[in-house]
Amino acid sequence: MRLTFLGATHEVTGSCTYLEACGQRILIDCGMEQGLNVFENEEIPVAAGEIDMVLLTHAHIDHSGRLPLLFKEGFQGQIFATEATESLCGIMLRDSAHIQMFEAEWRNRKGKRAGKPEYVPLYTVEDAEGVMKCFVGCDYNEKIRIAEGIEIRFVDAGHLLGSSSIEVWITEEGVTKKIVFSGDIGNYDQPLIRDPQYIHEADYVVMESTYGNRNHDERTDYVTDLAEVIQQTFDRGGNVVIPAFAVGRTQEMLYFIRKIKEDGLVKNHEGFEVYVDSPLAVEATKIFMQEMRDNFDEEAMALVNRGVNPISFAGLKVAVSSDESKAINFDERPKVIISASGMCDAGRIKHHLKHNLWRKDSTILFVGYQANGTLGRALVEGATEVKLFGEEIEVHARILTLPGISGHADADGLMHWIRAYDKQKPDRVFVIHGEDSSCIAFTERLRTELQLEATAPYSGTIYDLATNTCLHETQGVRIEQKTTTPHRASTVFDRLLAAGQRLLAVIRRNEGGANKDLAKFADQINALCDKWER
Repeated sequence: MRLTFLGATHEVTGSCTYLEACGQRILIDCGMEQGLNVFENEEIPVAAGEIDMVLLTHAHIDHSGRLPLLFKEGFQGQIFATEATESLCGIMLRDSAHIQMFEAEWRNRKGKRAGKPEYVPLYTVEDAEGVMKCFVGCDYNEKIRIAEGIEIRFVDAGHLLGSSSIEVWITEEGVTKKIVFSGDIGNYDQPLIRDPQYIHEADYVVMESTYGNRNHDERTDYVTDLAEVIQQTFDRGGNVVIPAFAVGRTQEMLYFIRKIKEDGLVKNHEGFEVYVDSPLAVEATKIFMQEMRDNFDEEAMALVNRGVNPISFAGLKVAVSSDESKAINFDERPKVIISASGMCDAGRIKHHLKHNLWRKDSTILFVGYQANGTLGRALVEGATEVKLFGEEIEVHARILTLPGISGHADADGLMHWIRAYDKQKPDRVFVIHGEDSSCIAFTERLRTELQLEATAPYSGTIYDLATNTCLHETQGVRIEQKTTTPHRASTVFDRLLAAGQRLLAVIRRNEGGANKDLAKFADQINALCDKWER
């Protein structure tokens, strides 16, 4: 009963964990790294053909993107996932293969002239189609026996259509342990899909920490804010370009824009057109409608029951072919362009950025997380010039983010989720899937605020779950320096940051307290601040 951490350790992408139990070799997620790869990762310790099964939390490429490679290298086992996840993977993995094959063709065309060796894509469309035959679609909340001594159950994680936390029960040599893999925990009160569902008991929890050291900006009225951005940009004669993940975020944007049009919130441009320029997004939207009964929240279902499509409206246009995509930029009328990828590191969005970044009248509106090393992150952080298709493009467009739009729970949301383990407190919480500072800060917060035994393992660390002991501990090896990084300096600061998060949580819990006590508390905090500001 051993757990080996492989991917998304002190990093956000590339999720992959290896579980050995009851004679079975199991992967939980098999994701692709996106953006900057900060730490070296251990490879899967056995050949792909020796993996018996995969448990997949959701369809995002950073959790599923290496499944076709696993198949290419000999995997023939079963992949257990929710039915919606299976449907989405059917289009997302094929799309990922198309992108890699296109990139390989482009690189080889340039490389051949420079005498460089052939670049081989990770996998092909045939590999993506082949791995789909391994999927086993599962319902939420149904306990399934997948092997002798192993049972699993998918619980709605509220992050994406079909996303899940996975409960795993293992009975081995008379010892039973329950492990929960959180997957990506969703934000609360988001459009279309349900809020995360709670789990109340576990021996071990493997938990994400994408926003483990920070909270989202205060929630605003997304519809009003988006309408204001569109109004101001259209009045200047520009386009609103929204880099959005084809699955999830695109559908949320359509949900908001439908409301904007219904309420007439954009004046003097009432018939404005909205282009979804992504074949993947178009297919994903169809799946959203097919799976709505099992995944949509009450508000979205109320629209459906009234005969209203929550994500469709007059003026919505789709671009599937490359010619349709190119034509968008020859239309001079102000418009909204929603295109993938959401981090601007691949896909058609790069063409729309090339045509709009230099325009002072246009707006590039980011509505999701931007990983380190991506073009999206560079733009959000203030890049004044970027390179697209070999051409230097000056950035004159307005670069905005829509606060609070995130598919991930923030630090308080993560704490809310882990506090739900009230029937059985976990013996240990493993913190993964967060940037280095986020993992460290959230781990410290779990220790100090909830008195949980919390660990942020690096890739290659192995735990014996039967005895709750570490069999092999690794340290993070940064790719830039290729040296072991103990993080002593950053750990102290991250402890301070975690303490600040805890203080904020204490303040919120005291709302409504006696004025005299609150005034005394405020004086103590101000005195402490005065001391450290000198």
